[in-house]
Amino acid sequence: RKIWCFGPDQTGPICVVDVSMGVQFLIEIKDSVVAGFQWAAIEGVLCEENLRGVRINIHDVALHADAILRGGGQSFPTTRRVCFASVLRADPCLLEPVYLCEIQCPEAAGGGIYGSLTKRRGHV
Repeated sequence: RKIWCFGPDQTGPICVVDVSMGVQFLIEIKDSVVAGFQWAAIEGVLCEENLRGVRINIHDVALHADAILRGGGQSFPTTRRVCFASVLRADPCLLEPVYLCEIQCPEAAGGGIYGSLTKRRGHV
């Protein structure tokens, strides 16, 4: 197996793996595929948030025989759309952020803070 890249920003929790066998000209579009994947990883498919916990496997690629038609202009946006479609097909979910904080305030302001926390499903 060949890991092509991690994302977003080359160090994140998602990756692209080439599991294909004998695809011609695949190495020629590798940079465009990686760039399209990075774009998809940063934007995300649901709320334009970074993707997490995703692995994209490349099984097969159909490329044109003419080198002019295999350029980055064709493979870059196509890779982004394929990544989005793959993630949508896998039933993605949103993760709710959880924060732990310590709030110090005068006693008079305590009621307002409790009210604000309960409106936002906060626990004290």
